[in-house]
Amino acid sequence: MDLDLPAEHALLRQTVRAYLADEVAPIVDRHERERRFPIEVVRQVGEMGWLGIPVPERWGGAGMDTLAYAVAVEEIARVWGSLALIVAAHTSLACGGLMLDGTDEQRDTFLTPMASGRVIGGYGLTEPGAGSDAGGTRTTARRDGDSWVIDGAKRFITNAGQAGTYVVAARTGTTAQGRAEVGAFIVPADSPGFSVGRLEEKLGLHASATGELHFDGVRVPAGNVLGDPAGGFRLFLRILDGGRISIGALALGLAQAALDAAIPYVRERKQFGRPIGSFEAVAFRIADMATEIEAARAMVWRAAWLRDRGREFGLAAAQAKLFASEVASRATNAALLSHGGYGYVDDYPVGRYLRDAKLTEIGEGTSDIQRLVIARQILDLRVS
Repeated sequence: MDLDLPAEHALLRQTVRAYLADEVAPIVDRHERERRFPIEVVRQVGEMGWLGIPVPERWGGAGMDTLAYAVAVEEIARVWGSLALIVAAHTSLACGGLMLDGTDEQRDTFLTPMASGRVIGGYGLTEPGAGSDAGGTRTTARRDGDSWVIDGAKRFITNAGQAGTYVVAARTGTTAQGRAEVGAFIVPADSPGFSVGRLEEKLGLHASATGELHFDGVRVPAGNVLGDPAGGFRLFLRILDGGRISIGALALGLAQAALDAAIPYVRERKQFGRPIGSFEAVAFRIADMATEIEAARAMVWRAAWLRDRGREFGLAAAQAKLFASEVASRATNAALLSHGGYGYVDDYPVGRYLRDAKLTEIGEGTSDIQRLVIARQILDLRVS
């Protein structure tokens, strides 16, 4: 058993870390305050090949694996959670759907510009009444000659208004048992009838765009369907399995950032004539943070490792995402408490880490949904 990162992955980690520290860190606070999407940085990240790390070179990607991708997302999140979310939604969700079920023609047309960083991707699954219950999708798609016509709306969509290509879930019919048949459709942002609605004012991740998508008779060619028009539900579940690895990595990066901020503070801050890190209450808090982060990293990397070897990884991904997201919540809260009153003001970044971390307990399935997914697989229960 070799627990060292391969040399190629270690080099990527070092390169991403250096770029984020030198070029990106100085502009984070301003973008977050202004709630400004970092389009210039996203373009640079795309030019460096980091918007298509797990995509084969044939389709514009870096040709690396899921572990490399998880390592990169963690390093990005250590500096800027918003940027990590932008990259994760683009890569795992939008590019992920095309990787899983796209034809060569679809990949040439849509995946190559996305993986090479020329086009940002978005993923339209969630609706006002269909979040955890993806089968409750109300957006519809009806066949009309050689096209599909899409009507409906999506909400809480990452990269809304910034993406040039969206992968969208729409109901195509109903089974004899009354269940929804759902298809996955590639929708270019310049399609007539497509529009972006309200952008959300969020608790955290202020520089990422999250908003509504509206479809008013949007017509897309029949060639824009991913796989079976009635089999999109299974595809979306597979996409979410992969997305959970990236959200776990994002959570891991935020947790590590919180620890990185807490350690020097508790070493330097003095009370009662000694550093507060010398008091057991504070020291034990740091010990718990560091231990849980190492455990979360092992789980995220294992899920990525399983996927890269073509083995079943859905259970491991759900476990990693659940644990890492809750570790991120605990670690960022512990870092804020360690800073005392200073943690509650914007002069220190730990408040931002805390706000950003809450998203990781929601995106790609809430913690409650993760526990349901995990329990069903362990107990082998199927709900009819």
